[in-house]
Amino acid sequence: MTGKVVSFRKKVRAEDLPYRPCVGIMLLNREGRVFVGNRRQEDNSEGVAPQGYTWQMPQGGIDDGEDALEAARRELFEETNVSSLKVLAQTPEWLTYDLPEDQIGIALKGKYRGQKQKWFAMRFMGDESEIDVLNPGGGESKPEFSGWRWEDAKRLPELIVPFKRQVYEQVVATFEVLTRISV
Repeated sequence: MTGKVVSFRKKVRAEDLPYRPCVGIMLLNREGRVFVGNRRQEDNSEGVAPQGYTWQMPQGGIDDGEDALEAARRELFEETNVSSLKVLAQTPEWLTYDLPEDQIGIALKGKYRGQKQKWFAMRFMGDESEIDVLNPGGGESKPEFSGWRWEDAKRLPELIVPFKRQVYEQVVATFEVLTRISV
């Protein structure tokens, strides 16, 4: 015996796994720019993001018994500390993305092929001092972002990891008119 450890891990097929139900939030400031957070690399549950693709909008899972809007409000607070908002719109359908093949059975705890997401456009109505990605959820949540900024919506698809790009293009197209409204 050589002392080698051999793994007999069974190959997981994407088509055998469900999509994880999630929400996403396009948080707009008064000028129509969009909140993006710089995702902490040590908290990247979907595999390590390639260099340059660490920015994303807030998103997260829907808990059992929770409706999508409740989940969106909760996730936004847990990731950004934001509670001063106005709900503007939601995507009419669920948007899906698949994980890259090499992440199937690994990322998202190995239980999902990707995510199906209901997206919400929300207007931030507070003062920027309310936003706290380093101490989110009133200090009760683990930080998911290391920093944040306001960004033009048209740039969002180029900032996100490539496997989520199609979803971001759909979100931007759906909510584009809202980014042109200043309040």
